Amino acid sequence: MKPILLVLACTLAFTSTLAHSDTLLIERTQVAQGKDLPKRGSSMAQVEARFGAPQQKHPAVGGGSRNTPPITRWQYETFSVYFENSHVVNAVLTKASPLEIGPAPVHP
Repeated sequence: MKPILLVLACTLAFTSTLAHSDTLLIERTQVAQGKDLPKRGSSMAQVEARFGAPQQKHPAVGGGSRNTPPITRWQYETFSVYFENSHVVNAVLTKASPLEIGPAPVHP
């Protein structure tokens, strides 16, 4: 009887940890929906004027043809901004921890 109780206790502890992690991610996503992030279509100049200089400007990748325009990423403290040519195509939150899956796109 004791081994069964031990297995049950371990299962409950593991399940409650997973549920707690899910709740934190859901709460973080809900907060992110209200967060002020660069809007799709904004120019690089507009983003920098509104949010300041990024911590890092990554070099453009792609751009070899019309079908593969250059994509540039700017890294801010809590989010990254992706540009196609010089306009925002997406802004995403930075991972809160290495175990978090994502980052997921933040839709306006």
